[in-house]
Amino acid sequence: MKICVVIPVYNEGKYLERCLSSFTKQTHVPDRVVIVNDNSTDNTQQIIDSFSKSYPFISSVYNTSAKNHSPGSKVIQAFNKGLSILEEDYDLIGKFDGDIVLPPNYFEEMIRLFSSDNCIGIASGNLYIETNQGWKFENISAKTKTRGPIKLYRSSCFEAIGGLKISIGWDTVDELLAQYHGWSVITEPSLHVKHLKHTGANYSVDAAVKQGVAFYKMRYGWTLTNIASAKLAWKKKRFSIYVDALKGYRRAKRDKLAYIVSEDEGAFIRALRWKNIKKKVF
Repeated sequence: MKICVVIPVYNEGKYLERCLSSFTKQTHVPDRVVIVNDNSTDNTQQIIDSFSKSYPFISSVYNTSAKNHSPGSKVIQAFNKGLSILEEDYDLIGKFDGDIVLPPNYFEEMIRLFSSDNCIGIASGNLYIETNQGWKFENISAKTKTRGPIKLYRSSCFEAIGGLKISIGWDTVDELLAQYHGWSVITEPSLHVKHLKHTGANYSVDAAVKQGVAFYKMRYGWTLTNIASAKLAWKKKRFSIYVDALKGYRRAKRDKLAYIVSEDEGAFIRALRWKNIKKKVF
């Protein structure tokens, strides 16, 4: 399988060298790694250049975007810039972050996984963060959820879901839409990926509000949005996130913002969400 990985980065000089080193040490090296430098002001580009000179499969493109932090949309706009320069077809398309360290067999195992079942559309390993007790699973979501910083998509699945949504919540709606179109989503728990910068380390009020907007755009409805917002707040140990997410949902509904899924997709998403909730409760 031919693999292409796109890595959007912004001021990742602190982590990028370790990240790219883990790509070069893979037992199965990706055919192409495109790093999208999204307006970095640190030494990110110098690190990219040092690797691209030594490793032909690594290249970069510069992206000029707004300087303000915009969860979800900014990173996907940069990701799409990386996709736009590809001139070949790939079997697997990866969206990775610049603050992760892969185990040496990551892509070898991903190829094995995708090859084992043609219905697998999205797959990833699990993310681990460093604590005083060593590397621990980053439990902001279940081990069965594929994570945004380390995802691989079968190209036909990627096409079926219409690519990645330019919105916060893109790494939730992609899984839901994949299942809507008949694809399965799977994680390989034996693949422990080090996440050098904890998810939500810079989580703000604005990010919580936009999460509520994402729930609206995915057609969750009020009850599911309450449950999802409460879960998010509990995971991050901040009640204010619950309040701010609901504020975002109400604001999106008031302003009648455009949905990012169709009515049929929304109905499927709600049914699937309730099914999973009932499974956990009962």
